[in-house]
Amino acid sequence: MGRLRVLSGRDVCQILETQGFSAVRQRGSHVVMQKRSGNSTTTVPVPDHAELKIGTLTSIIRQAGVSRSLFEQ
Repeated sequence: MGRLRVLSGRDVCQILETQGFSAVRQRGSHVVMQKRSGNSTTTVPVPDHAELKIGTLTSIIRQAGVSRSLFEQ
């Protein structure tokens, strides 16, 4: 496993959009991304901050169920 990059919330939203997620709403500094597949929906809140902490980014990756390599250096 490689090292995770320091990313902004906007960068993470763009990466998730390439994986089929779309922004459904924003409240304050959090963007809610959703992906519908069949009869299930995956919802991931992404803080719209300049830099996301590594723990927050790891949690987003786990919730989204996407490959960690998309976010590595």
